[in-house]
Amino acid sequence: MSTIPINTQESPPFLLDLIYRLKVKDVMTKEVITARKETPLRKIQHIMKEKGITGVPITDEEGKRIFGIVSMDDIIRALDGGYIEESAERWMSRNLIVLEDDMPLQFAISYLDKFKYGRFPVLNKDRELVGIITSRDIIIALLVEVNKEVEKLEQQIVQPPSKPGEEAWLLYNIRKYDFENAGKASAGIKKLLIERNIDPKTLRRISIAAYELEMNLVVHSDGGTLSFRLGQDRVEIEARDRGPGIPDVEKALEEGFSTANEWIRSLGFGAGMGLPNAKRVSDEFSIESRMGEGTIVRTVIYLIVPP
Repeated sequence: MSTIPINTQESPPFLLDLIYRLKVKDVMTKEVITARKETPLRKIQHIMKEKGITGVPITDEEGKRIFGIVSMDDIIRALDGGYIEESAERWMSRNLIVLEDDMPLQFAISYLDKFKYGRFPVLNKDRELVGIITSRDIIIALLVEVNKEVEKLEQQIVQPPSKPGEEAWLLYNIRKYDFENAGKASAGIKKLLIERNIDPKTLRRISIAAYELEMNLVVHSDGGTLSFRLGQDRVEIEARDRGPGIPDVEKALEEGFSTANEWIRSLGFGAGMGLPNAKRVSDEFSIESRMGEGTIVRTVIYLIVPP
């Protein structure tokens, strides 16, 4: 079974940006060819041949509730077993792995690689069938988007000066829903601070602020940058994103308040503690946000306590 040859270590940054920016619903085939439980496997075989597809979801009359799927492998087994005239209900695959239409395309790519299936049904928030996605859909969509791409991301990390005592500056590009690389920016910041022999208590505060602001970009923004400056007496961290903006900043700073959706929470993120934690460990903290334009969060932690 074909997979998508993309990994976060070797693929160009602009291509990675596409797979984290696009959603499953942007790529999936929306006009899904379906069959009913009582449909004979022979008829489904003919549908596959006529339409040039290798899988047919089995649904209710409205085509919204999915019960199972009949794949080409199921048809081959039916031909070999002599039950090709029987209905789909008995022989369809019932243990389905589905995607949600609001998931980032990254999930579809990882599912294709992990499960080796040729296709995945796509459901909306009401658990209704709204599409189907295959590796072919993904490849075509990426080719179209790559042809439109005219900008390149800046170099991901600006290396800091190596001499102890000098000021240092780091800049990281953070991508939306990039959970595979989430935490690498804050880990890089922590590594620099350890090399500069920052005291453990202050190191912990800075690490918490950096990680929470990084994860806030990953989970809640449309992507952005995390910048870090190590000065003589302070550390400054700025998270700047491209949207969607925070409708109620005061509410966002309440512990436990979160706008993360269900599947983000299922991954263990979006508990509503990110911004409150970052503010708690900071000596100075500010948020500027405009709906549709983006958000800038700045934090300062002193290395030397001011008189």
